[in-house]
Amino acid sequence: MLRHIKKLRLKSRMAKNKQQHLPRLTDEESAQTPLSSSLLHNEEALRTIYANCWDVVFRSFWIAQKERALLIYIEGLSHAEEINQNVLAPLMEATDLQITTIDDLTDKTISVAGTSKVHTYTDIVEHISLGEPVLMMNGHKAGLALGLENWEKRSIEEPEAEHVVRGPRDGFVEALQVNTASLRHRLKSPRLKMEALKVGDYTKTDVVLTFIEEIADKNLLEEARNRIKRIKIDSILESGDIEELIEDHPFSPFPQVLDTERTDVATSYLLEGHVVIIVDGSPSVLIAPTTFYSMMQSAEDYYQRFLIGTAVRWLRYIFLFIALLLPSLYVAILTYHHEMVPTQLMISIAAAREPIPFPALVEAFVMEIIFEVLREAGLRLPKQIGPAVSIVGGLIIGEAAVQAGIVSAPMVIVVALTGISSFAIPRYSAGIAIRMLRFPLLILAGGLGLLGVILGIIAIIVHLCALRSFGVPYLTPIAPMEFRDIKDVLIRAPKWKLTTRPRLSGKANTYRASPHQQPGPHRGRDSS
Repeated sequence: MLRHIKKLRLKSRMAKNKQQHLPRLTDEESAQTPLSSSLLHNEEALRTIYANCWDVVFRSFWIAQKERALLIYIEGLSHAEEINQNVLAPLMEATDLQITTIDDLTDKTISVAGTSKVHTYTDIVEHISLGEPVLMMNGHKAGLALGLENWEKRSIEEPEAEHVVRGPRDGFVEALQVNTASLRHRLKSPRLKMEALKVGDYTKTDVVLTFIEEIADKNLLEEARNRIKRIKIDSILESGDIEELIEDHPFSPFPQVLDTERTDVATSYLLEGHVVIIVDGSPSVLIAPTTFYSMMQSAEDYYQRFLIGTAVRWLRYIFLFIALLLPSLYVAILTYHHEMVPTQLMISIAAAREPIPFPALVEAFVMEIIFEVLREAGLRLPKQIGPAVSIVGGLIIGEAAVQAGIVSAPMVIVVALTGISSFAIPRYSAGIAIRMLRFPLLILAGGLGLLGVILGIIAIIVHLCALRSFGVPYLTPIAPMEFRDIKDVLIRAPKWKLTTRPRLSGKANTYRASPHQQPGPHRGRDSS
């Protein structure tokens, strides 16, 4: 009996090894498999492909009561009512229909706007997966894909992570066609080009590389195209998967590809010579190349008056330094540099810290971790209770920690100011990077004081100088210095001064507006 079991196990292992070593057809090889002229043979092959797929409909019928045909579609992805009215009913009720080629169906009977011929099983599977029914006839080696896709789409609404007071309220959604149409609606020019690529062995995700011809640099286009084409993976479910596979420095905490859900933001970057990568199934599009200063810009900067936009932009830079350095400076000064604090303030802080059993470094770490936990809990909980839990939890935990003598009141104030300042960073991905860098800076501050903070700042600056985004320096136009582009970095210059595109992304077509358009009461009058 034991010998028999061993033989069965050996045969099972040999069968598995044999199955693993069977030759597997690549996509290129399977794409060369043509359809048969026998409808029965084609139907058997497709039923084998779609075995155990209950939602795939095989509808057999007769055309004009003399030609056998087969219609295949996925229930829920195709428009069933349109199929009945514009395909099945006209073909089945036809009385005098002469069919020489399958194109005769669209010329004489089928009233569907978008049709295309398919010649291989791979083509059929791709069109059916997109929601396009495929019609095949006996005696013909080609099928007909009908543009009758119909699946549920989320309505266009304002992105929740990129609110503005003044500006457009529309954003991208998960449907690729809706997103490309939104860009076409804003850029009504045939120079807006969209190259379709497919990524993912199983998902076959559509990825669209979008750019404006004669503005985007050709080397940038070729680099973006090559990075997407070299991706070999089984699935792409979100644009973040593409971002992680095409960035220059994967171990950097800073994002090297900008993501946005706003159509106006994507349009403005296209007009500056950037490329936009749209991924089917994701409302976030990717913009490359990007810089550190792009992370500090908001769409509303360009919809308000330029003086207000400049002031708000400077406030963001101040909040950036507060979010990054305030806890570290507090720990360093309180631990090593008491002489830098006014005497009365130092006495007040010392009195508040007298019952605290932990050093300032441990106190700061505890409060920072608690704050991050509250923030994450507020994001993951349902919208109705998330903000309430985070606010009430912060108040209760902060007050209870102070009353229990675990943390001091000044530390609660420092951590609260740091958290509020981090919310002022427009880009969520950049905000996460700043939040994560606070912890190593805290360790340096606790061990070396202000010297450790300075060393940490130098390390961050050196790292930023070494970063590239699709070959573009991350700190451009400050490092390297480009005086022409500074007018849209540290300040928000008025529209009539933004006459040129950024040099490193829009150098193929430099000028975007005519000069000498400064408005005023003396403008536009006749010289006479």
